[in-house]
Amino acid sequence: MSTMVDSQERPLVPCDIDAERRVLGILIKHPHLIDSVIDRLSPSHFFEPQHRVIFEAIYDIYSKGGRISYTQVYNQLRKSGALPAPDEALIRLTEAYASEVELLPSVESLVEKEAKRRILRAAQEIQKMILEETEEKLDDYISKAQQLIFEATNVAQDADEIKDLMTVLNKCYVRLVERREGKKPYGLPVRFPAIDVMTTGFKNKDLIILAARPSMGKTSLALNFAVNVAKRGLGVLIFSLEMDDEQIGDRIVVSEFFRFRRPDGGYEITPMDYSTKLNERQFELAQSIFNEMYDLPIFVIDKRGMTVNDIRAKARKVKAEHPNLSLIIIDYLQLIKPPAGSNKNWALVVGDIVREIRDLAGELDLPIILLSQLNRSVESRDNKKPVMSDLRDSGNIEEFADVVMFLYREDYYYPELAKEKGTEGLVEVIFAKQRKGPTGIAKLRFIREFTRFIEETDRPDAPVG
Repeated sequence: MSTMVDSQERPLVPCDIDAERRVLGILIKHPHLIDSVIDRLSPSHFFEPQHRVIFEAIYDIYSKGGRISYTQVYNQLRKSGALPAPDEALIRLTEAYASEVELLPSVESLVEKEAKRRILRAAQEIQKMILEETEEKLDDYISKAQQLIFEATNVAQDADEIKDLMTVLNKCYVRLVERREGKKPYGLPVRFPAIDVMTTGFKNKDLIILAARPSMGKTSLALNFAVNVAKRGLGVLIFSLEMDDEQIGDRIVVSEFFRFRRPDGGYEITPMDYSTKLNERQFELAQSIFNEMYDLPIFVIDKRGMTVNDIRAKARKVKAEHPNLSLIIIDYLQLIKPPAGSNKNWALVVGDIVREIRDLAGELDLPIILLSQLNRSVESRDNKKPVMSDLRDSGNIEEFADVVMFLYREDYYYPELAKEKGTEGLVEVIFAKQRKGPTGIAKLRFIREFTRFIEETDRPDAPVG
């Protein structure tokens, strides 16, 4: 019988006392069944204090390799002194008939009731936090409340953790058929073929580090990714810890002006035009871009001094409100505020931040692109192409990242040499690490004026053939 216990000592609480009795009675009378359910049960699943004590005795015997029996459980309870009359308690459990087939449904009931108690406890903690005014800002209350509710409602169901190979391969086969039929790619394409070939699309749950020295174009490339993904109707969330929302919007719009080429090779609208006064023709073209962009599912959070907890709370909120959220971009790592009171050195703090963001990617089941600065040591070397060691002062980035991408532009360091070689604007996207793909280099061209990346083969002066 499912019930809500009501007494002066206890508040109304979801529980199923009869199911607790059945589970304990069956385990004592049919100990061979314990292996099938022990990984799904813990003392917290038993609301009645006597039942909790008896289960703890059963679990203690089981964990030590002992044989479960009425006698063994009785001796364990008597030895611990946890129950005043263990024989009476055990007789009440075993004297009533309970069929073996009732075990699994009863366990399901206990799991459900405990999940509801978790939610109730979270609600009570939120109430207490608010009434006692433990936080300073409303955002802190919201963040902690979301965290409490999320933890209460996302308790892993152990029954789903162990999967036989047939189950695993069935999932793989379904994805294979979807890819063959063009229904769903392996990963999330960003519509730069050179990059998509290297990655086969960014994978859900992956943390992608996009790192470079300042002015290499990492924010521009990330925004190009965002627009390309959003144009397919997939949601993108951008955390901008440096630029405000208007700056982000202007960059997105200006990057689209690159399309308006004049026959003489110039552009109908330049960024300078956009920042001054447009003529009638230019204004019409600008309006057409705004009309295209209005409906893109891109969401921007432009707040400085955010912690990982802030980012997690807001990302969960956006994902809950927009289930098609498919990509998160965070610009950038070194601007994420460390937790208050942390006494770790900066390298360890950043390592913790990166690990937590990767966990968030897994939790929300989508890729997260985390932008990062590189060490100044790059500037002092003759070969200025970034390598993994340039991340060494930034905690365990290499360890936790699934993909590490560096940007390198020869024209930034050696403009005259690049002009001679015809490599002006050429950007090497260096894949230094990929858990699920090859390392190597993809080449793009950066039109700095428009903060726009294009395929190297799409440049205006590319040979035709």
